[in-house]
Amino acid sequence: MANMVYIGYYFNVTPLKPGVEILIAELGYAGFESFVETEDGVSAYIKKADWSESVLDDIHILNSDEFKITFTFEEIEQTNWNAAWETNFKPILVDDKCYVRAPFHEKINAEYDIIIEPKMSFGTGHHETTHMMIQHILRNEFQDKSVLDMGCGTGVLAILAEMKGANPIDAIDYDNWCYINSLENVERNNCKAITVMESDASLLPGRTYDIVIANINRNILLQDMSTYVETLNENGNLFLSGFYEEDIPIIEAECAKHNLRLTDVLKRNDWVALKFKK
Repeated sequence: MANMVYIGYYFNVTPLKPGVEILIAELGYAGFESFVETEDGVSAYIKKADWSESVLDDIHILNSDEFKITFTFEEIEQTNWNAAWETNFKPILVDDKCYVRAPFHEKINAEYDIIIEPKMSFGTGHHETTHMMIQHILRNEFQDKSVLDMGCGTGVLAILAEMKGANPIDAIDYDNWCYINSLENVERNNCKAITVMESDASLLPGRTYDIVIANINRNILLQDMSTYVETLNENGNLFLSGFYEEDIPIIEAECAKHNLRLTDVLKRNDWVALKFKK
C-alpha cells in the first residue's frame, strides 16, 4: 500500500439530502472505494489504476435538475493523504468516557482510550453515525459477547467492543483500504479478540453472534437485513446506523418482518442510530 495512488474527488451537493446518499451509491457502482461525508457534500476516492477520464459518465445524478453538484479532483499519494489528515484530525471525547485520538495526540484520563490512524478509512468518531454507535456500545453490555462489526471502516467500534469485554469479535469490510487500516488499528490498540476480514455479507452464513453492529448505509442495510438476522442469536442486539431520521420507518418496517423490536433510538443532527432486539 506504500505506493498506492488514489484520485480524490470533492463534491459540493445541494440539497445534501438525499443527494449525498444517491451520489455515493452511484459512485460505488463506478468503482469508487472510500467516502467521507463533509458539511458541503462528500469526498470520494478511487484507485488511479481503476480511474479514467470517463469515470463520471454514468453518474446520472450529476445531470439531474433536482440537484446542483460541483466538484474538483486531484491525485493523492498515501504520504500526501497522511499529511492532510494529520492536519485536520482532532481528538474527540464521547460521553466523557471514550477518547478517540491519533498516535500523535496526548493521552488523557478517559475510561477508554482508542488510538486510530484513519488514512482513507471511514469511522473516526467525528461523523455523527460513528459517534452514536460509540454511544450505543458505551451504554450496553458487551462482556463475553460475540460481536460482528459489519463495515468496520477503521475498526474503532470493534476495538471499543473488545475494551468492553466482548470476545470473539469479527470485523468485516469489503474495502481493501479499510481492511488494511483496521488490521493496523487493531494491532495499535493491542487487541487480541478481533479477527479482521476483507469481504461483505456473503461471508456471514454459518456464523452466529450475540451482537451485530452495522454502520453502513440504508440501501445496503435493507439489502442484507435477512443475513444479519440469520446470524444474530436469539435475544441478541442489532445496532444500525448510516441513515437519516426520515429513514426510520422503512428500516423499522424491514426489521419488523424479521421479528426485530426497536428498543432505542439515538439522534445526532439529522442522523440516527437504532437498537433492535431479536
